[in-house]
Amino acid sequence: MTDVTTRERVSQRVPLWRDVIVLKWVTQVFLLLVVLSAMWFLANQAGDNLRARNINTDFDFLERPVDIQIGEGIDTHPDTGGRALWSAMVNTLRLSISGIFFATILGVIVGLARLSDNWLVRRIGSIWVETLRNIPLLVQMIFYYSAMTAALPRLGLETGPINGWLHVSNKGISMPRVHIADGFYQWAVVVLIGAAAAHFVRRHRQRIQDETGANASPILWALGTVALFGLVGLFVHPAFFWLGPIFGAIADLLDSLPNAVPQLLFSAIAVGAATTWIRRFVSDHRSGRGHVSLTDDDWFRIAFSALASLVIVFIVVRWTGISSWVLNSGRDLFGVMEAKFNVDGAARPFDAMRPDIVQKGKFPNYGKNGLTMSIGFAAVFFAVVFYTSAFIGENIRGGILAVPKGQTEAAKAVGLGRGQILRHVVLPQALRVILPPTGNQYLNLLKNTSLAVAVGMSDLVQVGTTVFNQTGRTLPVVAIWMLFYLSCSLTISVVVNWFNLRMRLVER
Repeated sequence: MTDVTTRERVSQRVPLWRDVIVLKWVTQVFLLLVVLSAMWFLANQAGDNLRARNINTDFDFLERPVDIQIGEGIDTHPDTGGRALWSAMVNTLRLSISGIFFATILGVIVGLARLSDNWLVRRIGSIWVETLRNIPLLVQMIFYYSAMTAALPRLGLETGPINGWLHVSNKGISMPRVHIADGFYQWAVVVLIGAAAAHFVRRHRQRIQDETGANASPILWALGTVALFGLVGLFVHPAFFWLGPIFGAIADLLDSLPNAVPQLLFSAIAVGAATTWIRRFVSDHRSGRGHVSLTDDDWFRIAFSALASLVIVFIVVRWTGISSWVLNSGRDLFGVMEAKFNVDGAARPFDAMRPDIVQKGKFPNYGKNGLTMSIGFAAVFFAVVFYTSAFIGENIRGGILAVPKGQTEAAKAVGLGRGQILRHVVLPQALRVILPPTGNQYLNLLKNTSLAVAVGMSDLVQVGTTVFNQTGRTLPVVAIWMLFYLSCSLTISVVVNWFNLRMRLVER
């Protein structure tokens, strides 16, 4: 009797309105539909209000001519709004990348100075940190701009300190400029081959180091291999001229393809990627006996992956402009590559130009030959580098102090010097603590460059403000701002997180 009752209870199904799994799924789907409906309603309402007020939100200004003169950049007289914004983006990227590089170096120096045994060096590091991080960044930018404008001499035809090589004045700093020439792309092919060879060289040296225990310097050997190929490429790069016709053939092929081809390709990639991920995910949750144990969250991930692939397929098929843009962009790209490889065999990969000073009217100005850093660029550059280095220095100091003291004592016991202890023992362990907050400072530096408008530097915000003042397209320009900073921030996050994964401890 008891066995029969037990089997009856087991065989009874829980009603749907009391099933926890069903309730979870219904609740999540309902909330998702509510959020999507609210977003759809708000978007339609905003569109109706904008149309009622005759406010245009299209992006046709990107191809229309504008009357803008940019103070510095790859194009100081852009012919369209899109070209103006692109030149400003390049200025922002130059400022951000160079700022991150020098702020990191200076931050390491400041952090090590804060831990120095020398009283004077330690105090200088403390004053640097406590002063710079407690003064608002905008105030520092204005101070540096005012100081350089007032202290530096006026620009003249004989301005030094080394006329013809280095010019420093109240209009900025101009120095020799090294730039890529017509033979650069052929030389880059040789370097790529060297990078592939360096990968195998590094693996070989690493295997020797693992087998013998001797320091085989795999990284140095890999870098030396790349440098050797780069040096040889300066002389043999014309041999890769034959790649030009291949790129031309690819451009012609893309020009002849119908839109259905990239649609099918992207759809297959989306479905294939989702299928592969789901199979791998299920395989990882399979026990040794072949039993698969999945939680509600696991089922949600599987369903979300399948739904995301279907959404991608719908978007690709519904909006044919995406496939057209891919084909046209690919055709233009390979067409440009064909032209880059169709050059004189004696073309050099690199070239250099000395700075010049020209005077067309009453006032002299820097010419286009040199690498010129305007006062606005210099003020923003020094401000973000000094300001960010103070925070990075504290991250370095905290990361080093987080390493147990016994590690340093053990390294001293085996006879390692102070520099060897820092390079081989302390810093590798401290990087696990240093990287996450330092990545946040990189993001802050990127976004802080938007303050450059205060000193008149031609960054994205300053040029974008001029563009929407002329065209009236405020919302599209602001959307481009948001998309640009979001893309750059996500790129930095991906790079920093990759290094975090590489540096993490692997536990059993």
